[in-house]
Amino acid sequence: MTATDPALTALSQGWCALSLLHGRIEAHIERALETSHGLSVREFSLLDVLSRQHSGPGGHLQMKQVADAVVLSQSATTRLVTRLEDRGLLTRYLCDTDRRGIYTDVTDSGLALLAEARPTNTAALREALDEAAKNPELAPLVRAVEGLNTPAVPTVTV
Repeated sequence: MTATDPALTALSQGWCALSLLHGRIEAHIERALETSHGLSVREFSLLDVLSRQHSGPGGHLQMKQVADAVVLSQSATTRLVTRLEDRGLLTRYLCDTDRRGIYTDVTDSGLALLAEARPTNTAALREALDEAAKNPELAPLVRAVEGLNTPAVPTVTV
C-alpha cells in the first residue's frame, strides 16, 4: 500500500472527518459548560464517571480506570482530581482493605454541580450534532453517533 493508494486516502479522510466532528462537539460543549457552570469538558467527564461509582464490593474505580474513562494519562487525571478536590467537588480517601489504594468520591457540592451541568452538556451535544449534520462529510458520522445504544462510560461490575 502506498501513500496515494485510494483505500489509504479514504481511510485518512474518514479519520480526519471523525477528528473534525469530535473537535467541533468538544469545543461547543466546552464553551457551554465553562460559560454556565465553570467546568471544562474533562472536569465534567471526571465528575460524571466518579458519580457512577457505588460503595459495594468492586464499586470504586482505580485511578487507571478513571484515567481510561476520561481519556487522560494517569498523571493528568491525578492533577485534574487535585484541582476538583481543591474546589471542594471531590474528596479522596484510603481504601479500607488496601492502604496503598486511594479512592475518589464526588462531594455533595460536586453532585449538585454535576446535576446542574448535565442538561447543559446534553443540550450542547445536541446542538453540536445538529450543526454538524448540515455538513455532508460529517452527516454520516452524526447518524452513526446517534445510532449508538451503548453507554460511553464503562460501568463498574463486581
